[in-house]
Amino acid sequence: MKLNQQGLEHKTQWQQAGFRLPQFDRRAVAAATKENPFWIHFGAGNIFRAFQANAVQNLLNAGELDRGLIVAEGFDYEIIRKMNRPHDDYSILVTLKADGTVEKTVVGSVVESCILDSEDEAEYERLKTIFRKDSLQMASFTITEKGYSLVNGKGEFLPEVEKDFLAGPKKPASYIGKVTSLLYTRYQAGERPIAMVSMDNCSHNGDKLYAAVHAFAGKWTENGTAEAGFLAYVNDKEKVTFPWSMIDKITPRPDASVEAALKADGVEEPDPVITSKNTYVAPFVNAEECEYLVIEDAFPNGRPALEKAGLMFTDRETVDKVEKMKVCTCLNPLHTALAIFGCLLGYQKISEEMKDTELKKLVEAIGYTEGLPVVTDPGVLNPREFIDTVLNVRIPNPFMPDTPQRIATDTSQKLAIRFGETIKAYLASPELDAADLKLIPLVFAGWLRYLLAVDDEGNAFELSPDPLLETVRPYVAELRLGETADAEAALEPVLKDAEIFGVNLYEAGMAERVLEYFKELAAAKGAVRAVLKKYVR
Repeated sequence: MKLNQQGLEHKTQWQQAGFRLPQFDRRAVAAATKENPFWIHFGAGNIFRAFQANAVQNLLNAGELDRGLIVAEGFDYEIIRKMNRPHDDYSILVTLKADGTVEKTVVGSVVESCILDSEDEAEYERLKTIFRKDSLQMASFTITEKGYSLVNGKGEFLPEVEKDFLAGPKKPASYIGKVTSLLYTRYQAGERPIAMVSMDNCSHNGDKLYAAVHAFAGKWTENGTAEAGFLAYVNDKEKVTFPWSMIDKITPRPDASVEAALKADGVEEPDPVITSKNTYVAPFVNAEECEYLVIEDAFPNGRPALEKAGLMFTDRETVDKVEKMKVCTCLNPLHTALAIFGCLLGYQKISEEMKDTELKKLVEAIGYTEGLPVVTDPGVLNPREFIDTVLNVRIPNPFMPDTPQRIATDTSQKLAIRFGETIKAYLASPELDAADLKLIPLVFAGWLRYLLAVDDEGNAFELSPDPLLETVRPYVAELRLGETADAEAALEPVLKDAEIFGVNLYEAGMAERVLEYFKELAAAKGAVRAVLKKYVR
């Protein structure tokens, strides 16, 4: 049972092994897509393969669509060369349900994969051809929040971004530079309309994509490397939109137990590949059953009826409410809290942490007690029901092999949104008192304790990747377990950094509490557990 076009011609084998197969004429769909593409997605990662690709497959199976997806990868080209193309762009979605059942689906809705490399003339020209097509309605993105950033931790433009600003749209090297160059191609083809839809898990994601694209368009029109009308095109909402969206589906790294189960089913070579950029990718993706994608309905070139696949389309205000509900209160902060303390306490699975009395109480209190009072009900999803599902079904799902180490990635980029917005809401409210926030400051202190890279037993561990590690690690470099007398002086610059925490913690009246928590957490071996027992009730 080989996962490719030839191997899937033996349908009976796959079906007898319990796999759901595509129910459409893939060759016809691929031909129609090549001629008239409607949706290209940037970011060939797990969330895309588990969610958007599966949603399109469901519509293809139902006869609601006659064209599929094109995916492009601009960060790690090996994903396409070593995974997509050898498998003819097929992948396997393994849905791990909380009741212990497993659903296996061969997803074939992705019918073309592209490499976003301006140095590769053939690859780049194919992408330009796609962007010239009248039929193209949407370019979507899951490139992570840092993918939209044009600056380093000090706020300085990245060297390749600066070079691209000067050199213009012909052959940019940076990710957003290349994306903006493709948009410029569409502009030159007659200012054709398109929706540029960030589907990344971050606040006001459409604005982040717009700001990055606008920066390039502005520089290029200013220095004459692009036509003067390009900036106006990017700013014209009748032609180019940058809708906000909220996405939610947990798709952990491909798990060894799932790989073993697929091998037992007869699937050949389901082994993961670790690329030279340290991307961990497999022919399969394992994911939870729950999924939400709410999108601002702003599509100047029209869109298919994706609501028939469960996607929700609404106005920007409602997307904002849903996104704040999830990112700032009902899921993401709870995940980050578990990630930080899970790393410190030696956990390898997020689901196992929900069996820990203190950690379970910690996230319940952060969600229900500290978070819910500032949540606005978006109407399309009920906040309390959402958080009930998160805490009682989703995070405790023992079949979801998600790790605190994975979720701890890029924590410095997440704290401001996941906790800072709640603090701001308390500070702005006449009815609420920010001094009542006891556990959000504990998470901040936990992150500073995490930066010591020593767990609660005194053992060193590897910090998860984070773009600000080189910036913040020096502040804790002289601090040790039991040696925190200089903590206030050492940590003051970090605690003042509103970019990290969303607010200046001194101005918010929280710095003293965070410092005291940190000193207690770093007092000795076992102090993390002791502090949780002391403050989480």
